[in-house]
Amino acid sequence: MTEKDRLDLFMKTPLADFISEDFKTYLLAEGFFRSPASTKYHGAYKGGLFDHSFAVMNFLVELSAKNGLRWKRAESPFIVGMFHDLCKIDNYRHPVIAESLDGQKVYDESKWEYNPNSTFKGHGDKSIILLSQFMTLTEEEIMCIRYHMGAFVEKEEWRDYTGAVHRYANVLWTHQADMLASHVVGI
Repeated sequence: MTEKDRLDLFMKTPLADFISEDFKTYLLAEGFFRSPASTKYHGAYKGGLFDHSFAVMNFLVELSAKNGLRWKRAESPFIVGMFHDLCKIDNYRHPVIAESLDGQKVYDESKWEYNPNSTFKGHGDKSIILLSQFMTLTEEEIMCIRYHMGAFVEKEEWRDYTGAVHRYANVLWTHQADMLASHVVGI
């Protein structure tokens, strides 16, 4: 699937009518539709970030419908699912394998590495920071994005994660949707 195909698919979601033109421009310019979701695990390919995010969104929408989940606003499962990993928009790059005499760099486009020059560091927090530039999030959306990794965080955060789940059960459902996409489907 090409970047254009991914953009076309995105434009068919309810998010296309909900988010601003500035945000759409940002997503396109910053590589949301062409970035990988990881360096070597799920979605470690060009466009993997969108593919993973799209799958999480669809799982979260489906889980919400099948389990009668209530959200503070109807768009939340779309927002949380699609943008929970917005932090990865500038997290990865192709490694440099050579440099010519005139300073031109040659990249290994078959591999990915962490980008040490990303704007912000972090995962859930970074996604919230980036997303908050374009929309006001509910506390529930913030908690779902912040703790979407579940217990796949530092042990010191487990108590906070549990507290977030007790406050908003949809935190757990968000984690479940992420696990379905990354560990069951493999995107």
